[in-house]
Amino acid sequence: MSAVENPVTFAVAIVEADAHRRQSLVRQLGDDLGTASFASLRALEAQLNPDASAVVVLGPSCAPATELEQVGWMARTWPDVGVILVVEELSTTVLQQAMRAGVRDVLATPDRAQLTWAVAQVADTLTGATGPPTTLAPPSGDAVGELTTVFSTKGGSGTSVVATNLAVTLARRSSGTVALVDADLQFGDVAVMLETRLEHTIADAATAGERLDAPLLRSLMVRHDPSGLLVLPAPVEPALAEKISADDIRRIVEVLRSFCDHIVVDTASRFDDVALALLDQSDGIILVSGMEVPGVKNLKLGVQTLRLLDTPASKLKLVLVRSNAKVQMEVRDIERALALKADVVVPNDSVVPESLNRCVPVVIGAPRSPVARAFEALGDAFLPGVEPVKRRRTMFSRRG
Repeated sequence: MSAVENPVTFAVAIVEADAHRRQSLVRQLGDDLGTASFASLRALEAQLNPDASAVVVLGPSCAPATELEQVGWMARTWPDVGVILVVEELSTTVLQQAMRAGVRDVLATPDRAQLTWAVAQVADTLTGATGPPTTLAPPSGDAVGELTTVFSTKGGSGTSVVATNLAVTLARRSSGTVALVDADLQFGDVAVMLETRLEHTIADAATAGERLDAPLLRSLMVRHDPSGLLVLPAPVEPALAEKISADDIRRIVEVLRSFCDHIVVDTASRFDDVALALLDQSDGIILVSGMEVPGVKNLKLGVQTLRLLDTPASKLKLVLVRSNAKVQMEVRDIERALALKADVVVPNDSVVPESLNRCVPVVIGAPRSPVARAFEALGDAFLPGVEPVKRRRTMFSRRG
């Protein structure tokens, strides 16, 4: 399955109605296979040709009997297409129905290694797997960007510093589109910290309602020229925050996902409807805390709240900001109190207030500083490697 020595000679496609699950399966298989994704079996069938050699991974939405009937028809029509079904919970009934439909393997919430191995095993059974690559064209607008929310339970912890430096890092290192959204609706500072002009804000996007689409939203965003980052600033007046609902935020995020590879959101330090909507939609949550007792105490309550909301621990990343060089709390003590391992510790350094006063992110203004290296390390969790990724051509040609 590795593309290091042997080229991929069969197509791989994901079929799943739920956009978040679909993109999660795509990320599990990685970029080496040139995986295409489809929202329905009908959309996939429109791209298959009779001579196709392909491995099709079906998500949980394809498990109902009515969907499996269509899978059976597809398996009879294209005999050199191997099908794998991924389900949340495996039962004897689902297994029997899947096998009758011609599904080669059924996996219950597999990890990346298990899914990759299953694809390799099914590919070995395809008679045309050693022939020319199959070309499929996924529907345009099917991509789902990854949403990361930066959150703290105590004001002044540094969420805006973390959000802006992470977003700029991703924008500079990624070949895709990266967006930064300021969802601190009353007192957001992102536009000031990046010294970007304020022609439009998130309030304009919320006002658009159902008319909001990708071209309109993109026109409302401002480009941060040094990094190429797209920025959606907070409202210029605190009173406008009351006019932006959680549904507005969900709509904005949904549209952003359609044309951005990564979306970073800075939030206010409270569990309001907007924050809860963002945390629920997020693929990853960065929790920011200072290393003093009150901040850690508040964040502990926040972590407990997230667990009550059934937020998976795998979504959480902890960033500790050393607000005082003489702080007495040790990292290990904070980790023990929060039952979370610190992913990044941002050291105390004068470059941070200097960067705020100059309106230049640390990763640009002081790239060799320990603080910048800490933010680069945080970026590694999203984009491993230092150089911008140049996506190689795959068997899937893209439309649009």
